[in-house]
Amino acid sequence: MNRALRAAAMGVLLLTPTALSACSAGQVAQTAEQIRDQDGGQARAGDIAILSARLAYPVSGEYQEGGDARLVLAIANNGQTDDTLVSVEGEGFDGVKATGTGEAAPAASPAAGSGDLDLLIPADSNVYVGGDGPVVTLTGLSGSLAPGQALDVTMTFEEAGEVPVQVLVGVSSRDVPRGKPFGFHDEEAQGENAGAVN
Repeated sequence: MNRALRAAAMGVLLLTPTALSACSAGQVAQTAEQIRDQDGGQARAGDIAILSARLAYPVSGEYQEGGDARLVLAIANNGQTDDTLVSVEGEGFDGVKATGTGEAAPAASPAAGSGDLDLLIPADSNVYVGGDGPVVTLTGLSGSLAPGQALDVTMTFEEAGEVPVQVLVGVSSRDVPRGKPFGFHDEEAQGENAGAVN
């Protein structure tokens, strides 16, 4: 290799880190632009937006087959006219019941087994379901559900029409007690596990 070629190669090697680091100089890091994952399903139809749709965290750690699950979500009406949530339907449950107080409360509490609701969503406002206001509960779950699993539901509004959304089973907002950790250095535990595998 001649001297000129060696000098050129050395120059490229020395300048490459400087050139690469200059590419991002003065730029905002990519992670600064990323939006945190939401904790529930989202959907939009017309002026209606459904945000953070989930089932409340099950107290026992899992919803049992045949049990009920409370919906938690926000419904935003960005339009200039009121809308009404008239039904919530899906394959993973038998029916819906609704209770609550306040302006956005259902006008009646339908019997379990009915998907019919009458939940007012006023114009240019938000309704928070599952908190202090209206409560909508899915009844007669067709199978057990654990945190992280989901149900596909369709919410039907008088004006916006059908809005399909995936409803996630919520996770605990506090620390959950854990079982005894596995002792990787415990010879007795390793012996038991070795016997279980064979």
